[in-house]
Amino acid sequence: MSDIDLAVTRSQRLEQLLERDFGATGRGLHEKVSSVADAIPQDVVRKLRLVATVRNKVVHESGRIDDRPRFLEAADIAERELVAIAKSRGGRGSGERIKRLVMFIFLFALVCAAWWWRWRTGRSP
Repeated sequence: MSDIDLAVTRSQRLEQLLERDFGATGRGLHEKVSSVADAIPQDVVRKLRLVATVRNKVVHESGRIDDRPRFLEAADIAERELVAIAKSRGGRGSGERIKRLVMFIFLFALVCAAWWWRWRTGRSP
């Protein structure tokens, strides 16, 4: 796997974790980290920023990772920490909870509408 592929793949995986488990928003890893920086430890924030910076440099400038072991270590630790934090919160983060809440409200409204229809017309929907 080329350095560009490695940097992009690892960054995308971290972005997905931040979005799914922490409700991160933004266009890239730096922005996503900034949007949830208060919810994760500062040492993890620093590792995520290192990954984002290396990814940007590799893609936009050099085409290669200068210190591959350091990059991989930062990405591995950040990923492990994010997964552990998400699990300690009871699984997936707020993004998943919001989806479940919206689904519950929708189903509740549907049941209420069906009940109202039956009460109002005296027949099943």
